[in-house]
Amino acid sequence: MTTVARVAVLHLRTVAPYRNQGLLMFALLVGVLARNPVGLVPVLALMLTPLIAAYPFVVADKAGLETLYAVLPLSRRAVVLGHYAWALVSFLATVTAGAVPALLLAGAEGTPLGGRTLMTLLTLSWALFCLNIAIQLPLLIRFGYARSSVLGTNTPVALVMLLFYRLHPTVASVQVWLPLLWVAGAAAVLVSAALASRPRALRS
Repeated sequence: MTTVARVAVLHLRTVAPYRNQGLLMFALLVGVLARNPVGLVPVLALMLTPLIAAYPFVVADKAGLETLYAVLPLSRRAVVLGHYAWALVSFLATVTAGAVPALLLAGAEGTPLGGRTLMTLLTLSWALFCLNIAIQLPLLIRFGYARSSVLGTNTPVALVMLLFYRLHPTVASVQVWLPLLWVAGAAAVLVSAALASRPRALRS
């Protein structure tokens, strides 16, 4: 197991006390969007995944885990990339779990949700996740959760929602940009991770 994977596993263990909060948020969003299953997976990617990705920073501030990271045989780069790996795992888990009720609710509502439509929603979810995480994680890594809780969580969501509102994408309009959105999202996360991995971007 690589050091980056070890950091991600460490995050999984440290955020375990918050699992009920995450499950409650998941259930709440499913309930709110029960009549609009098409929007369920993108909303989960926008609202829930960044929250889960931020949990390690919440725990780090409360338990002083920055000191633990410093004494463990982990490079700063491994810790930073571990945050991004944890965010990616959170995204995969969220959209996978969200796709199940979305498909069930769509079937109950008689709404077509399969094949290319589902792939379009997953692509849109990926783009929303990448844009949010590319902004959120560098702020949290640089300042921690306590000092950047608003900037690190609410600001990226607000910016993404504003962009979403101004562009007003539809399933048909997003389908044209599917390959570009996957590549652009991955590029945004890679650039963000590279910048956040620089020593001056980390808290001392």
